[in-house]
Parts: sequence; C-alpha cells; structure tokens
Amino acid sequence: MWIEQKGLSLCTKHHAYGDLRAMLNYAVRMEYLPKNPISKIDNFKDTSSLKSEMKFYTAQEFAQFIGTVKKLAQEREQKQKHKDLYEWAYFVFFNIAFYTGLRKGEINALKWVDIDGSYLSVKRSVSQKLRGEDIETPPKNRSSLRTLQMPLPLIKILDEHKKRQMQCFKNFSDDFRVCGGERCLRDSSIQNKNEQCAQQSGIKRIRIHDYRHSHASLLANEGINIQEVARRLGHAKIEMTWNTYSHLYPREEEKAVSVLNSVI
Repeated sequence: MWIEQKGLSLCTKHHAYGDLRAMLNYAVRMEYLPKNPISKIDNFKDTSSLKSEMKFYTAQEFAQFIGTVKKLAQEREQKQKHKDLYEWAYFVFFNIAFYTGLRKGEINALKWVDIDGSYLSVKRSVSQKLRGEDIETPPKNRSSLRTLQMPLPLIKILDEHKKRQMQCFKNFSDDFRVCGGERCLRDSSIQNKNEQCAQQSGIKRIRIHDYRHSHASLLANEGINIQEVARRLGHAKIEMTWNTYSHLYPREEEKAVSVLNSVI
C-alpha cells in the first residue's frame, strides 16, 4: 500500500485514513456506494511502540502484588463492625484480570449468572460515566463474546467470594455483580487500589489494562498457541495478537534445526 511505502508518520496516516473514510461515508449517503468498504478496517496502529511500552507482571510479581491485596482485605474484615466486601472485591477483580485477561469493562459487568462451574462467560461490558448511570453494552466485538475455562485458583477464589456475598447481602441473587454486588466497583477506586498495593508490595506499578498483557505474556512465554491466546483475549483478528505478543514467544530456531538435522 502506498501509504506504508512512503514512510509517513503515524499521525499523517491517521489523517489520511480519516479523510478517506469520511469521503466514502459521503458516497454512501449520496447512494454512489452501497456501503463503505473500509468501515470494518481499523485505523493505523504503531505496534512497535506498543511493544516497547508494554508492561506486565510475571507470575512471581503478581503473587507478591495480590498477597498485599489479600492482606488488606483480611485486616479490614477483622476490624470492621459493619461488614462490607470492598477490599475483597478488589482482590477478586485483580485475580480475574490476571487469570483471564478480561477487559476492565468486562470484569465490571460480570454477574454470578455468568459463572458455571469452571467456566466463565463474557456476555457484556460496562462503561462508567462521570455523570449519570453506568451504561451496559455488548462486548467490544463479536469475538469478545466468549466462554473461558478457569484455572483452579480462580475457581476457589470465586466460590469463596460468592459465599461472602450471600452472607453479606440479604437480597443476594445471581444477577449481582461478581465484583461489587449491587453496583460495580468504581474505575477510579480500582486504579487507586492498584497503585496503593503496588507501592506497598515494593514492585513496579502497571496499568489496569496491563493485566491483559500479563495474562497473554504468561501464556506466550509458555508457548501456548497464539490462536488460543487471541481467543481468550477476545481479539477480533489474530494478527493483532501476533503483532503484540509474538516477540514473547520462546525461540524455536534450535528446535527447527534439530528437526532438519534428523532428516536423512
């Protein structure tokens, strides 16, 4: 494509894409075209800078972080006179983020009805507004509608948390949010807790979105098939997953040479 061959800046590419899309939308409105041929094509992305800026927790770092979150929850549970589950809700939120790679809005939208034994189904997302009520929407794309098998540690954490909610809320039902109960945790409070616990743990701070990177990076480093990583993340295109995480996969050069050496 000429725009790639010219070595143009990412900003220039974005402007070119926007202008072209606007012209084609106008052509559709004037009935010169039946539909916009680039409506399903994403804008240009700088995947090289994404790789260099990407942060994530290793399994050891996450264990150190989540240990601090759990300690705070246990301390609050021992001290409080009127039982609330906010500290435990953060504990559950971060575990879901690390063990499943769900987006923040997908975690906030989770209800107990979405949990079936060892499986978790992503059916909706929640967008929080500064003013007004939260907005519940379908997930980001069709691929984001997915069912994931959960690891045993997360299953145990969810089972214990459901029992807490059942004891705490007299009106408990399976329509309660997994993290928060009757109302989602606030995005700002999640971020504050993330920063607080990272500092107390003595490890680097990562963004909430970086827990998705942590999940994918852990799987990639263990050589899990890129298609399964893409499915778990709910990516619409496997190319996005590959462009973002391919550099984390173990080198296969020696293995490939070994196979070729065995050929007679």
